[in-house]
Amino acid sequence: MAEPRVEVRRSSRRRRMVSAYREGDTVVVLLPARMTKGEEKHWVAEMLSRLQRSETRRKSPARTSDEALVARCTELSARYLDSLADPVSVRWVPPMRTRWASCTPSEGTIRVSERLRDVPPWVLDYVLVHELAHLLVPGHGKDFWEWVHRYPKTERAMGYLEGLSAAAGWGISED
Repeated sequence: MAEPRVEVRRSSRRRRMVSAYREGDTVVVLLPARMTKGEEKHWVAEMLSRLQRSETRRKSPARTSDEALVARCTELSARYLDSLADPVSVRWVPPMRTRWASCTPSEGTIRVSERLRDVPPWVLDYVLVHELAHLLVPGHGKDFWEWVHRYPKTERAMGYLEGLSAAAGWGISED
């Protein structure tokens, strides 16, 4: 993997604190102006390492493959759906125009839009629980939502997805 572009910004107001964040394809490292070039080199390497660890923790392992999606669905079904939802297949698909994911209960299949590969893990988990609940209750009635709301971050994830869709101009709604 290629090293990211790094921009170092020094500040005379900054005394001890070193921080880093992504700005597009660039990693910005904020340093006190008084640091030496040697200290700068150390802190840039340290902050790149910390940022990578932090980003790795935030990404769901389910984003890596269809097999990982199936494994995550098994875990989520056991935790929130009494192990009753058992899909035949779960797979990543090219971005859907109007949905985050879809389920065909009669076939036991779930398809998840690749747009969700980089969302926080708790958002992907919500989408998976939502689709797994369709294996138990095909429509969106009261019984369906009772299953879905067993996932504790349902409302938060719905808000995240609504904001993501609005910000990107995708026009994707809950269903």
